[in-house]
Amino acid sequence: MLSRIMSGSIRNLDREYDCTVRLLDDTEYTCTIQRDAKGQYLFDIICHHLNLLEKDYFGIRYVDPDKQRHWLEVTKCIAKQMKSQPPFTMCLRVKFYPPDPAALKEEITRYLVFLQIKRDLYHGRLLCKTTDAAMMAAFILQAEIGDYDPGKHPEGYSSKFQFFPKHSEKLERRISDIHKTELIGQTPETSELNFLQKAQMLETYGVDPHPCKDVSGNPAFLAFTPFGFVVLQGNKRVHFLKWNEVTKLKFEGKIFHIYANQKEIILTYFAPTPEACKHLWKCGVENQAFYKLEKSSQVRTVSSSNLFFKGSRFRYSGRVAKEVMEQSAKIKREPPEIHRAGLVPSRSCPSITHGPRLTSVPRTRRRAVHISIMEGLESLRDSAHSTPVRSVSHGDSFMPRSRSLATDASEGSAVISDEAYSPSDSVLPTPVAEHSLELAVARQVNGAPCSIKEEKESEAGTPSVGDAGDLSDSRATVEGAEGASPLSEVEQVNTFVLSVLRLLLVTIGLLFVLLFLLIVLTESDLDVAFLRDIRQTPEFEQFHYEYFCPLRRWFACKLRWAGSLLINK
Repeated sequence: MLSRIMSGSIRNLDREYDCTVRLLDDTEYTCTIQRDAKGQYLFDIICHHLNLLEKDYFGIRYVDPDKQRHWLEVTKCIAKQMKSQPPFTMCLRVKFYPPDPAALKEEITRYLVFLQIKRDLYHGRLLCKTTDAAMMAAFILQAEIGDYDPGKHPEGYSSKFQFFPKHSEKLERRISDIHKTELIGQTPETSELNFLQKAQMLETYGVDPHPCKDVSGNPAFLAFTPFGFVVLQGNKRVHFLKWNEVTKLKFEGKIFHIYANQKEIILTYFAPTPEACKHLWKCGVENQAFYKLEKSSQVRTVSSSNLFFKGSRFRYSGRVAKEVMEQSAKIKREPPEIHRAGLVPSRSCPSITHGPRLTSVPRTRRRAVHISIMEGLESLRDSAHSTPVRSVSHGDSFMPRSRSLATDASEGSAVISDEAYSPSDSVLPTPVAEHSLELAVARQVNGAPCSIKEEKESEAGTPSVGDAGDLSDSRATVEGAEGASPLSEVEQVNTFVLSVLRLLLVTIGLLFVLLFLLIVLTESDLDVAFLRDIRQTPEFEQFHYEYFCPLRRWFACKLRWAGSLLINK
């Protein structure tokens, strides 16, 4: 019997799972992992495959069956983290944006960050003014197709490449003019470096948006950047806290609190689900530790509650930004070879998609072409783990960042665009089904493309259920669709009742543990005055002879019986 149990355990340990990781250039890397393999093992395999040494900026992201995104924890078993059945599918993404991407030591690291920011620009997470948009698109064009060649690049060639979800003819002409005249002779490395320097100065650089609602029920996006915590609402950045100003991040259920200025609650937001709120909290804890601390030895386990028996506990595992930069300075090796995509797009490459010129067909036809080319490709692989389409403001709707980083850090509110900040549904880390009506309204206002599923459902007269909440400029529409406060009275009562029950259960458990320890000590041979007095009481003698002794004999009999069975077999 024992041998069968041990052989079964060995078979379970030897079991292998297939795992596919989608890289930033949209290629896929497939490997097999053991059942008990931890996240660090898979992450090291991917970094070795990419020949990447400055790997602390990156992470592996996956999506559970409820479409909630998670970062793979390197210290935990992969199979236990994944809620889906194998084979597992994940993606490699930038987890911590470098404060100065142009200062990265190796070109391979800068190239991977370039690919990530290019995706952010395409999917609406990174906003910029028209002139910056044209320059950044021209840098991408120069990096991927080289110098302008009249024989290879006919009139309107820039319209065949999709840098943003929405292009205007004026913007396309400006991109072509810059590429033809200002970037001649630039190597891909130089163009990518210039692109990173331009992106770093934008207001929404490094933003990974989390959809939430404020206490008034207005939609907002919370994000953690290399410089601090930001809140984007409408077309403005309404709050900005530097990392040294944030003292504590806390969540309870769907409520997320940000403490600052000696533990005063200054910001409270409501996440769509408790799982989304926990993910938001964990991202905040990791970002704060990475950018704020001087050494990884200063990292402490963080609790989401002030009570030891309540809430979640989490600890960031890894080096902090200062240590990463110091370690990068010690790298001395020949630069690894970089395989760039060039003219041929990847299967779902978001920035280099070929197709008919959008302005050469009617508006309705243009919309259908855009959806079929872009959303069709993206939905195959990014709808669950990557980053499909959402509108970046087009035309003259991009707003500049007209201040330095130092000035920006000292100000709380700033206008980031003429239109609402509304990134792609699937780049958001959590689904917000109740925001589907707001999503449709905001998309129609901003002229953004819908997904294939949404368009079909809209033609049928039914609103689609989006993966995430969107943000519209019309707050009246939002409040009308909302119809209730973020946290109803029933939910408040349920939260209070659960807290009381949890406290009661913990108290009863502690009492039983203490009683058990007292019985063990009194039945032991310890000669302590306190225990000796207890043993001499009539109550204890009655308990000892009527209950404890028979129970001890019963356990001894069962142990002897089990031992004889094992010996006979």
